[in-house]
Amino acid sequence: MKQFYGAITLTLLCLSFFSLFSFAVSAQQAESWPMFHGDLAHTGYSTNTGPSTNQTLWTFKTNGDVWTSPAVVNGVVYFGSFDKNVYALNAKDGSKIWNFSTGGKIYPSPAVVNGIVYIGSNDKNVYALKAQTGALVWNYTTGSDVQASPVVLNGVVFIGSNDYNLYALNATNGNAIWNFTTGGYVISSPALSNGVLYFGSYDHKVYAVNAQTGLEKWIFATGSVVESSPVIGDGNVYVGSFDNQTYALNADTGALVWKVTTGYDQCIQASPGFANGIVYTGGSFDNNVYALDATTGATKWNYTTGDGIFTAPTIIGNIEYVGSLDNKTYALNAQTGGFLWSYQTSGNVYSSAAVVNGVAYFGSYDHNVYAVGQSASGSGVPVVIYYVIAAIIVIIIVVSVAAVVLRRRH
Repeated sequence: MKQFYGAITLTLLCLSFFSLFSFAVSAQQAESWPMFHGDLAHTGYSTNTGPSTNQTLWTFKTNGDVWTSPAVVNGVVYFGSFDKNVYALNAKDGSKIWNFSTGGKIYPSPAVVNGIVYIGSNDKNVYALKAQTGALVWNYTTGSDVQASPVVLNGVVFIGSNDYNLYALNATNGNAIWNFTTGGYVISSPALSNGVLYFGSYDHKVYAVNAQTGLEKWIFATGSVVESSPVIGDGNVYVGSFDNQTYALNADTGALVWKVTTGYDQCIQASPGFANGIVYTGGSFDNNVYALDATTGATKWNYTTGDGIFTAPTIIGNIEYVGSLDNKTYALNAQTGGFLWSYQTSGNVYSSAAVVNGVAYFGSYDHNVYAVGQSASGSGVPVVIYYVIAAIIVIIIVVSVAAVVLRRRH
């Protein structure tokens, strides 16, 4: 009987170990960064595992500058290059899976949803490609270059064009559902929350548009071009303008909540991020990264890099990752602005980092895409250990209690 109980206990422990190991590994693989700034609201914030080191894991060289911020889904890194190609790389080792050639430079980030990669090009087209193979599903031709990053929800692709329009396209076949016309280029990627799209235009305005109908909800006029993509948080829309101001607007009414001056000379081009009541942004040519109180706009801290800030910050837990035109990507303490580490490339960094499984993926004007941080397998081990230890304790208790009960019955 003792041998029987021992065999049962050992079997249960082994099964639990492998089940929990698989669960922990699967949970890690589920980490993703499917679109520009990570989510529909463009917060740039995630509970993903961030890199704690500036170790180079791999680099991949294209034949052009890499402005685009990557998307990372199911172990694959997707991005575009000025060499006119869309690429899919193995996230683990940087090996190329496929590339798709367009007719123009690629500035925007892709959105990867339901096995399809959506991305724009300077050949005036929006493309839908199969994520596994890169095969063309459809393309939609606008009236000018497409430099805005798309967002995708409920079978609709929302994307801007330099033909002054924001488009809603059927995600399955690319047919236009509606378009909303502004007075300037729409390079600003729309943020989406509660059925409303928020975006900026070169006509100096910020727009709120009903995502289902394309009808205007409100308009707010700034003092200059709005290239920055808005972020939504705590009921407000935060966005920068070339008038050197970062604005907080009421998401429902468009009323001004606050504005704060950062930078100088045709700022702010950087898109802000949002996490835990703080707005993170760059002052462009004043070389500073700012953390602003989301309620008041008061500066909580600023950190000075060696050149301008044009990238959208990524906030993972308590660390902010941000690129600079001094050719570096920085890791800063998100609460204090304290320097943690930096990573040196050979070109300006316009690409915002996509962070998944302890690795930051970003591009540079040196034609490369970089994977920086600790390996995914290394970051997952502690999680597995914690699950296994807890499971062993629980199983031992359960089996012990069951054994006592059975012995008493006999």
